[in-house]
Amino acid sequence: MLIKRRRGWEIPESQVTPEHIYLNRRQVIAAGGLAAGSVLLPRMAFAQEADPTADLYPAPRNETYMVDREITPEDINGHYNNFYEYGTSKSVAGPADAMLETRPWTVALDGMVEAEQTVDIDTLIRAMPLEERVYRHRCVETWSMTIPFTGFPMSALVNYARPLSGAAYVRMETFYDPGMAPLQRQPFYPWPYVEGLTMAEAMNDLTFLVTGTYGHPMAKVHGAPLRLSTPWKYGFKSVKSIVKFTFTDERPVSFWEELSDGQEYGFWANVNPDVPHPRWSQATETILHTGDRVPTLLYNGYGDYVAAMYEGLEGEMLFR
Repeated sequence: MLIKRRRGWEIPESQVTPEHIYLNRRQVIAAGGLAAGSVLLPRMAFAQEADPTADLYPAPRNETYMVDREITPEDINGHYNNFYEYGTSKSVAGPADAMLETRPWTVALDGMVEAEQTVDIDTLIRAMPLEERVYRHRCVETWSMTIPFTGFPMSALVNYARPLSGAAYVRMETFYDPGMAPLQRQPFYPWPYVEGLTMAEAMNDLTFLVTGTYGHPMAKVHGAPLRLSTPWKYGFKSVKSIVKFTFTDERPVSFWEELSDGQEYGFWANVNPDVPHPRWSQATETILHTGDRVPTLLYNGYGDYVAAMYEGLEGEMLFR
């Protein structure tokens, strides 16, 4: 008889908060609502209007990746975001929704690949095996959410791109259009937003390319039409609105790494409660919709999946 042993952060499907509960505002407010001094805004129309892939949602949920926290209500998730192209506050949903144009949208696959190509986003999404995964999301600013993402394993994109054997990293780049994103007119930011992973990280089971949330196409503020999710890393690694994947043998320099000259934000950004940010502790985090302050977990609770990738790299700044 096969007995499945759940990891410490897994729970059965029966314990996941039903959609009618996590979208109920009265229960959200009773649970603590937003952080002190903030206001619960009216629910946005999160699904992209006339999204050509809307028929693919909701996708089947992969129960392997369940977590031991309630799903963050969509209203709260949608109104507390970092999207620096549209502002430095958390209230960027309005500007992103008004200005970000997600169709037409193409994604380039270039660098060390068998053949460089540019693919239409809808063609790409329909070529991929969509599923839903419930993931923790831990920001370097010490707040956290739990989000039902829809998308596909990044390994599927890597296989689609057919990289050469010498490729050691994947460099990811967001759009650059100052007319569509007002903060890209600011010269002190190193636009466009860039992030990178090793090939081992890109091929890891957890690494996920997101196209939807909460059972429908992704809201613009979440990084439509395509973003990254690496749930064992701090949230800034999860680059939004991706337009290019470049396979390379040189380690990419990420947006925040370049901006801080590597002093505050580095390439790896793995979650570790014992390694503080230079200006604050990472030992605890606030669950956004409840306000509960809880201990931070090493690798955000996903160590069983990812810790082995970093063996022998103790000389690297793995947790910044």
